[in-house]
Amino acid sequence: MFPDNFLWGGAVAANQCEGAWEADGKKESICDHLTAGSLNKNRVFTSEIRKGESYPSHTAVDFYNRYKEDIALFAEMGFKVFRLSIAWSRIFPDGDDEFPNEEGLQFYDRVFDECRRYGIEPMVTLSHFEIPYHLVKAYKGFSDRRVIGFFERYVRCVMERYKDKVKYWLTFNEINFATMPMGNLEVLGIINREDDEVANPIDDKNLRFQALHHVFLASARAVSAAREINPDFKVGCMIAHITMYPLTSRPEDMLLLQELDHLINDFCADVQIKGSYPGYALRYLEENHIDLTVEPEDEAVLRNGCVDFYSFSYYMSNCVTTEEGHATTLGNLLGGVKNPYLEASQWGWQIDPKGLRYTLNKIQDRYGIPIFIVENGLGAVDEPDDNGCIHDDYRINYLRQHITEMGNAIDGKVNLLGYTVWSALDIVSSGTGEMKKRYGFIYVDKDDQGNGTMKRVRKKSFYWYKKVIKTNGGDLTDIEI
Repeated sequence: MFPDNFLWGGAVAANQCEGAWEADGKKESICDHLTAGSLNKNRVFTSEIRKGESYPSHTAVDFYNRYKEDIALFAEMGFKVFRLSIAWSRIFPDGDDEFPNEEGLQFYDRVFDECRRYGIEPMVTLSHFEIPYHLVKAYKGFSDRRVIGFFERYVRCVMERYKDKVKYWLTFNEINFATMPMGNLEVLGIINREDDEVANPIDDKNLRFQALHHVFLASARAVSAAREINPDFKVGCMIAHITMYPLTSRPEDMLLLQELDHLINDFCADVQIKGSYPGYALRYLEENHIDLTVEPEDEAVLRNGCVDFYSFSYYMSNCVTTEEGHATTLGNLLGGVKNPYLEASQWGWQIDPKGLRYTLNKIQDRYGIPIFIVENGLGAVDEPDDNGCIHDDYRINYLRQHITEMGNAIDGKVNLLGYTVWSALDIVSSGTGEMKKRYGFIYVDKDDQGNGTMKRVRKKSFYWYKKVIKTNGGDLTDIEI
């Protein structure tokens, strides 16, 4: 079912796990200005750090100081690959610095060396919602074309530094967030008012798509740099795939589905994989009166900077319809109309394992390049029992069903390279800023108020996933602990 060289592992992001937000020369990033939220309260970007306000990234789960302990636990599970991100502002604290911060570079040297010691392959995301705050304030992020050059300087720096330690790279995490208003800040570095809700910002559509064009160019230049620095590098795009179905068989619902699927799921991948804007995207820009400034060399930059593989996050699916009055549901990036045939998580995300197989088939058919699932998992409230054990059978069941469908897709000749579960250990939730919403195989003793010992505790899913990796996906049965 799964090939012998299949890469099993887990994933995190620097802003959600590292903490140490001002340590050893690091300066503020976008996420360091995001307040805590909840299911019913949106996170807010504040232009200044407010006294008495909670900013979860400032301490996160202290991976910065505990990485050896954490990586040893990943190795105990048998990880073949560990996806993490580099905090841009650890390397170039302001983003436009002339020279890098050596202490930041040394930190990731130590992390990658620790991974290598256990035979774990690092997979590095270059920009995972971590644009240096100075670039937001002084340049309005990627809306300023100069930021492409700052990003390339950073990319060349870390790729040269780690060319013998890292093989797999991703350019921009969930880049397709930028096709919607909520992508302004975290993907593009745009803030249109001093204090703004991330999920509901003021939006300048022309500015947003201009910035996205610059991000496409930055990604392409990163790919070209990778090929110069080490021809063995493999560079991927990273898409938040929001799988959708028409609620009814009405042709209007099918056309709406096609339109949304193209814009949200296909557009960014088409540019990064095929090297040019597809016709439906050009039509969308024209119909929405979006007038991009495109330089003469841009076409060649995109064409020469196509990625090697497609990576994506998959958590849920939803339905779309032109009809009004239907119940809605929540989800990663955006929600939709409730599917009457699916159950939902505690946070209202519809659980759809077969949708993952459908998505893998679609990606394989559309692009024909290798695929990597780099985020998939279940956010839930995990409560230790009287003995301190966390029996997260709901997470095991979720993962079992999705891994089963991955195997079915591979049997159908989908070229799937690997799978990194979100997340390797409990970290701060990106969407809500909570610790209560836990995804990890490893429980971290910390609550939403910042109380706790930070002690790491193996959940039941830890031991189950260890068995899955050891059997290369051959044994997905339950276990006793």
